[in-house]
Amino acid sequence: MKTIEYPTLCPSLTVNDAVRAIDFYKTAFGAVELFRLTDPDSGKIGHAELTINGSMLMLADEYPEFNKSATTLGGSPVKLSLKVDDVDAAFEKALAAGATVVRPPADQFYGHRCANVLDPFGHEWMMAKEFEKVSPEEMQNRWNAMTKKKGN
Repeated sequence: MKTIEYPTLCPSLTVNDAVRAIDFYKTAFGAVELFRLTDPDSGKIGHAELTINGSMLMLADEYPEFNKSATTLGGSPVKLSLKVDDVDAAFEKALAAGATVVRPPADQFYGHRCANVLDPFGHEWMMAKEFEKVSPEEMQNRWNAMTKKKGN
């Protein structure tokens, strides 16, 4: 019997239509499904485990008595950050799979090229690739200069 090694920290998403969500994550982010537990009465997925670039992602359908989706809650304050090799290509792939634009690809002051999309299930994903090593002190200097230009 094959067992799974679980990471120290693992995000778990609640969605409406987990079957469709799994398909979306496979298409948009190259997810690999490890397994799913399907409720025999409702057909809902009570728990599924995927990997994306070797990182674990758990998800389940909404069961309002104990978990609620971002759609039901009107959004989520949580963003998922995904390290990718090519931000622009990953961004276009996610859009083609059904994601919507939150922020198009751009180089950021902290040394990463990033783009943000909203998946069809209400979760925001930031795809990022580091292009420059920036120390925390230099990040603060750049942040200060950037916010000063904006009048903050």
